[in-house]
Amino acid sequence: MCLGIPGRIIEISGSVAVIDVAGARKTVSMALLDGVSMGDYVIVHAGFAIEKIDTQKAEETLRLINEVIVKR
Repeated sequence: MCLGIPGRIIEISGSVAVIDVAGARKTVSMALLDGVSMGDYVIVHAGFAIEKIDTQKAEETLRLINEVIVKR
């Protein structure tokens, strides 16, 4: 099973981007997506950004994940 956690793009250089996921930075390939910009949220699988998601949906997902973690 794969859990897709939204990451916010903080740097883009060609077809590679750095994303921020809850404070952790990860370098990912953007080869599978077009039309993404700094500040956009993406879902990553196996090192590739596979889907751009809307900011409101991403922030709600992150809020829910944080709520589950804090309640433990």
